[in-house]
Amino acid sequence: MAQMASDGSNKRRHQDIMKLMMSDYEVHIPDDTVAHDFVVKFRGPTETPYEGGVWKVHVVLPREYPYKSPSIGFLNSIFHPNIDEMSGSVCLDVINQTWSPMYNLVNIFDMFLPHLLRYPNAADPLNGDAAALMIRDPQRYASRIRDHVMRYASADVSLESSPPQSIPSCSSAPSSSGAASAAASPELSASPSTVDKHAALEDDASDVSEMSDCDF
Repeated sequence: MAQMASDGSNKRRHQDIMKLMMSDYEVHIPDDTVAHDFVVKFRGPTETPYEGGVWKVHVVLPREYPYKSPSIGFLNSIFHPNIDEMSGSVCLDVINQTWSPMYNLVNIFDMFLPHLLRYPNAADPLNGDAAALMIRDPQRYASRIRDHVMRYASADVSLESSPPQSIPSCSSAPSSSGAASAAASPELSASPSTVDKHAALEDDASDVSEMSDCDF
């Protein structure tokens, strides 16, 4: 029975990775013998300060996938209240706590990550500086994001250039300094902006509410 469950999980992982590739996402698997560990090219959502940015997103599928959620992290730097600036760990409740086998990898890149960038939750930050700035001065916050995009995410990144590293758990990732305690602000919009370095990585948008309480 255990072997059958393992075979089923491996088949589902392979199917979901193939669906992601067929959805026009560029996927790089550094080691074919470890196909559950790979990097995906992700572009910032339109009509946000992240528009024009290109990021390498590290994905690790656990042995229990799809019954357990993937681990997600950004390999090049991104400025966001719910993404640790040093490790790239993502604080995303729908992935960590409300994950369902009904979801797949395309949902993450089509819906969950764009929603996170559009609607950050400053009340439960991994990057306290970003959260505090978003609450205190939304226009300066948007400008800081665009500057970060220009500095770290403006080039059309090569996935092969950065082999995946381990993704720290959300709870153990070192948070940036700063504090925040207010509710998330409305979506920030900005004109398009084009925009690599970093150390450590739904079928319906209405199913995604708040991004908080991380624990991979």
